[in-house]
Amino acid sequence: MTGVYESPKPRINASMLAQYIGRPVSFVGRLEKVHPSGKALTLSDGEGKSASVELNDPLDEELSGIVEVIGMVSNKGTLMAVSYAPYREDTISFDLELYNEGLKVLHDFPQRYPFEVSLSG
Repeated sequence: MTGVYESPKPRINASMLAQYIGRPVSFVGRLEKVHPSGKALTLSDGEGKSASVELNDPLDEELSGIVEVIGMVSNKGTLMAVSYAPYREDTISFDLELYNEGLKVLHDFPQRYPFEVSLSG
């Protein structure tokens, strides 16, 4: 999965997972649940829909709040995380609903906000 970092990644929400199977993506959501093994998370997006995330290694830190996950979408619609980053909300809170509205704009106007880099040119 090292190829995940080699190209731009579309930012998606839970309802878009099925459209990106086998592709690298960025997902930002609120942490809802951590599996007791520490190798799986459940995140909710700005619409309140859930996404399952599987980690290669168990968490070695306590997570809460907003988390961005970079990874590949599996055939089951699960996000196979390559990396994750918690967003600090100690000075300002992250508006996940507004972020979701921004995602809709990005996906409604792909000609203005391309996720793929054209090699021709």
